[in-house]
Amino acid sequence: MDQSWVFLASAILCELIATLCLKKTNGFVNSKYLLGSVIGYPAAFICFGFSLKGIEVSVAYAIWSAIGIVGTTILGAALFGESLSNFKLACILLILFGIIGLNVAKR
Repeated sequence: MDQSWVFLASAILCELIATLCLKKTNGFVNSKYLLGSVIGYPAAFICFGFSLKGIEVSVAYAIWSAIGIVGTTILGAALFGESLSNFKLACILLILFGIIGLNVAKR
């Protein structure tokens, strides 16, 4: 696997962790999770920057944002009991089809 893809996967993972930690702060009331966000978001941007050395920015950003949206939606439902309706699932499928389309279009 190309190193750029490893950096992109790392960026996505860091962003997901940071976002979940931010949710757990409960409006900054529970500050023990704040460190996860303070470290996670900058780490995500750094990894994303390195990923751009080998991946087109349009493709990398689409993948990063789409997997972030899909991941936080699914993890929010699994970990925090947030709603996950059929409509949300259909929208997630549309996002995933968009990622596939961008990857096919770049070739």
